[in-house]
Amino acid sequence: MDVIRLLAIRDTPLSVDEVLSAVEDHAAGGTTIFVGTVREEDQGKQVTLLSYSAHPSAEEELRRVAEKVAADFPVTALAAVHRVGDLQLGDIAVIVAVACPHRGEAFEASRRLIDDLKHQVPIWKHQVFTDGAAEWVGAC
Repeated sequence: MDVIRLLAIRDTPLSVDEVLSAVEDHAAGGTTIFVGTVREEDQGKQVTLLSYSAHPSAEEELRRVAEKVAADFPVTALAAVHRVGDLQLGDIAVIVAVACPHRGEAFEASRRLIDDLKHQVPIWKHQVFTDGAAEWVGAC
């Protein structure tokens, strides 16, 4: 069975239960899950609207990132999903989960997965602030 169990970029709400279920594995002694949510403040400014957009190659790049993490760590199962479209405060924007034989490996692999996803997968964040200012944030 492939260790990459779930990869997706969706315009619908994300499910922690779905992602956690995807990485269930009896060979794993440690499973980590990271949930990124829309917060009300960024850089000291109040956020009123946030929207994510993805390049057509984003899922392909997400797979490349996941394959690299799976190759570099003893991953038994891995999942990553990212939301696109308009999100409200508190909405889940991204979920990653990794299962490994030991907890330390799971933490390290999960950290690498979310960091590489944010820096390498072409997903952009547009945020609007209460003062009317707006900004695009590079790769998320």
